[in-house]
Amino acid sequence: MIPDLDHLKRAYAVTARATQITPLLESAALARQTGAARVFLKPESLQWAGSFKVRGAYWRLKQLSPEEAKRGVVAYSSGNFAQGLAAAGEALGIPVTIVMPIDAPVAKSEATKNYGATVVLTDHGQRAREEVASERARQISAEQGLMLLHPFDDPEIVAGQAGAGLEALDQLAARDAEADVLFCPVGGGGLIGGVSLAFHYLSPKTEIYGVEPEGFNGMGNSIAHGEIETMPLVSPSICDGLMARRPGVAPFAAVQEAGVRGLTVPDTAVRAAMKIAFERMKLVLEPSGAASLAGLLSGAVDVKGKTVVVIASGGNVSLADFMKHVGNA
Repeated sequence: MIPDLDHLKRAYAVTARATQITPLLESAALARQTGAARVFLKPESLQWAGSFKVRGAYWRLKQLSPEEAKRGVVAYSSGNFAQGLAAAGEALGIPVTIVMPIDAPVAKSEATKNYGATVVLTDHGQRAREEVASERARQISAEQGLMLLHPFDDPEIVAGQAGAGLEALDQLAARDAEADVLFCPVGGGGLIGGVSLAFHYLSPKTEIYGVEPEGFNGMGNSIAHGEIETMPLVSPSICDGLMARRPGVAPFAAVQEAGVRGLTVPDTAVRAAMKIAFERMKLVLEPSGAASLAGLLSGAVDVKGKTVVVIASGGNVSLADFMKHVGNA
């Protein structure tokens, strides 16, 4: 259930040949604002398909048998895993079907189609959108004989996403730096699971915070109570990629192993973080991608005199939505 360091390195050796090395950007402005000694931000928004998701998707597809790869795969996603899996499938010649909630951002569903995937939209009504989408994905899997992939609750997805952490650790070493504190966004937990394990194995002194939007802090609650908990249905967050109501089993096992701590931020803080990332670092982040920066800027964690790393997970946002969010910051 919990990939070891050799597993993470094997996955990264494969995915590194198919993904971009995203930069580790240092910000003196953020260091001054927060009192930190140094602040580094890793913009996975600059990754293929606009987020870290292609890392785990590519590694997971490489684990398919030839017969499974020929038939194709089906998965459900609100957007970023959809695009990452579609891009990985296009690169590997594997047919991909994605089930997406009807209220997923149009920019994300259109981008998924542009990578050659088949997109099926579901109307969830008053039900949790991930429940309806996952049911439809299972139905398609049974009807068409497609391999059903989970967007985050899979040890191989966790192992693939760890590449972002391994890469950041290499980049820190090249800058003669060691991370005291790490902020990483959390939806279902695939990214925080992989990244936290990478730091746990190679930088055990680093304090790791998983950042979630208010009302969707299933990982934080689960960490606090020592078992997986499901959050009640609440109004949507602007962080559409972080609205999982409960963490996956595999990611939860990883974050427990790594000693991750939970942190919750409101949408107002996320909007402010999007604006700061644009104005001070010239980065366009989607709300989900800016949640970790909002966690740093919240002041909830004392970073004075410390070296901080922020994983900005994605930038898949339309210009209209970006302007709306930043304009309301």
